[in-house]
Amino acid sequence: MNSDSRSSSQLFKGIALFTPGGDLIYSIDPNKQGRWHSHLCAALQEILDLPEPPHFLVPCYTATIDHWLDPRTQQVQTFAEAYPAVIRHQAILNTLFSREELVWQVAPWLEGTCDCMVLATYRATFPQLWEDHDLIVRLDLSHPVSQYRQIDANAKLVPVNISGYVLRLFVAGHNIATERILENLHHLLERSLVFPYTLKVIDVLTHPEQAEINQVSATPTLVKIWPHPVRRIVGELDNVDKLLNILGAKEK
Repeated sequence: MNSDSRSSSQLFKGIALFTPGGDLIYSIDPNKQGRWHSHLCAALQEILDLPEPPHFLVPCYTATIDHWLDPRTQQVQTFAEAYPAVIRHQAILNTLFSREELVWQVAPWLEGTCDCMVLATYRATFPQLWEDHDLIVRLDLSHPVSQYRQIDANAKLVPVNISGYVLRLFVAGHNIATERILENLHHLLERSLVFPYTLKVIDVLTHPEQAEINQVSATPTLVKIWPHPVRRIVGELDNVDKLLNILGAKEK
């Protein structure tokens, strides 16, 4: 548990709900009134067109944070806890909840409730949950859930209410050249982007269908999926000015 002397006006509770495929929906409540598990599940049902709210994801795929004032010491305390299935997402959780280098505690795995084999039985009925839609949604409980569903012209799910970048890097095999591209790109993104980003690396030799879907004919190609408009850069990933231009970012 961490403590600081920040203003009580910054106190809040937050909860994040992940899917097995890596999508994320979260909410922040400065009034600290509820836990909103049911609201997050209902929103996922609407966004991913599920047959019913996926309550079975709770608590196994959740992370919670409480930023509260200790009445005895008058110090602000932070308690952050994530279940084993999502503890690897600490970096994105810290970004979403503005906690910088906070270390999250691992919540105890609940035998029976969070059994991997039991959860896998839902996959046939809820296949969308095991797919990755590059989705990060902040649920605002002051608006109806339906505002979070948006379909593009190709009838595909697109991120809604997202403050960040969704990027895809298409490469041909994993070799020294690919590692160098990834390293240089990572340093540039960390240095230049104000908002968080998701970077998915796709090997066109292993997944040629993804290259076709995304109209990639040469490698390396970086595609900015979000925010719109979709833009791409082929080769020249060491061209900083061109890269920052398609991202709409400025080097710090």
